[in-house]
Amino acid sequence: MTPMGRVTLATRIYAPEPAAAAFRLRALATALVNEGLSVTVLTSRAPLRGGERGEHSSGVDVRRFPVLRDRTGSVRGYVPYLSFDIPLFFRMLVAPRPDVVVVEPPPTTGLAVRLACAIRRVPYVYYAADIWSDASAALAPRFVVRALRALESWVMRGAASVIAVTDGVAERAKELGARGVRLVRNGIDTAVFTPAGSAHPNAPTAPYVVYAGTMSQWQGAEVFVRAMALVREKVPDAVLVYLGQGASWQTIEREARKLPDGGRCVRMLPPVPPAEASAWLRGARAALVSMRPGAGYDMAFPTKILAGLASGAPVLYAGSGVARTVVAQQGLGRTADWDDESVAAEMVTMLEKALDGEERRQLARWVDANASWTARASEAAKIIRGALPEGAR
Repeated sequence: MTPMGRVTLATRIYAPEPAAAAFRLRALATALVNEGLSVTVLTSRAPLRGGERGEHSSGVDVRRFPVLRDRTGSVRGYVPYLSFDIPLFFRMLVAPRPDVVVVEPPPTTGLAVRLACAIRRVPYVYYAADIWSDASAALAPRFVVRALRALESWVMRGAASVIAVTDGVAERAKELGARGVRLVRNGIDTAVFTPAGSAHPNAPTAPYVVYAGTMSQWQGAEVFVRAMALVREKVPDAVLVYLGQGASWQTIEREARKLPDGGRCVRMLPPVPPAEASAWLRGARAALVSMRPGAGYDMAFPTKILAGLASGAPVLYAGSGVARTVVAQQGLGRTADWDDESVAAEMVTMLEKALDGEERRQLARWVDANASWTARASEAAKIIRGALPEGAR
């Protein structure tokens, strides 16, 4: 099929960068190509460490530009965001004119896209994985939150369509003035995250649990290392593994050093490719997921949950919100309050009993039925096709 419409994806992160959004967008790009569209990705230069280094071809033209990263390699913080957003504005002005642009948060990237699209008279779709102004409310000064909310609302109101990943995000997007809000829930690549195969060769022989993904101040992943002092009283050989990066890394390191064994029961590893992360999860007694209460993310459904389940690991979710409800109601693992004692009690329960092979396959089947990326990306691609001008569909 000859490509008709031209789609540009504007995102600060893209595969092979080891982040859920990066692989979600790669799946979307592939789905758009399968819809018969030509796809260009305007993104940042990927870090050289950790993970795959090759470009994803499959008809997708990935164009990278240098960006400022923090000491963990993440594009996080206002200055790193602007180091991508400002060049993005000019890159969009000089690039071949697309028929539609898809933009990923933060809202500052949305600002660059809305301005460039207004100049070139191109519609855009805003892919709202979360509401940034709500997430900032507990951490930023009030005037910053008000400014961010006004910006986020302005960006959403200018979009031809807004794709929301949860019901809560969809409702908040409507409250902020978005039109054409469509719901496409998060998913995972079940061809990569799978219970089939063996555990990672470097995995502990003792019972272990894994936190795989970003460790930001919103997630509060340090609750698990703090709980380990209590856990080791009941399960002396238990091991806690962190795979990833983020603003909480140093906090977790400090908390690990406070443990009676000096932190030897805690392994902290940099981001790894998805298949390798799945191997770690495959042998774990639990996939750990947390969301700090009151941080504005109660409406979120972290992709870490799906990565664990698809790999056959039950979830231990610490925090509140919609994700806790789903894990509890669907029998996908156990839930805890976001505090040391509650987390430790549930972690001990999961460390003391390993699931058998059929139980792990059952968890993976739930993901196949409810959250396969192939189906999710196809849903999003059809919405984006609908935003194309009549002659380009």
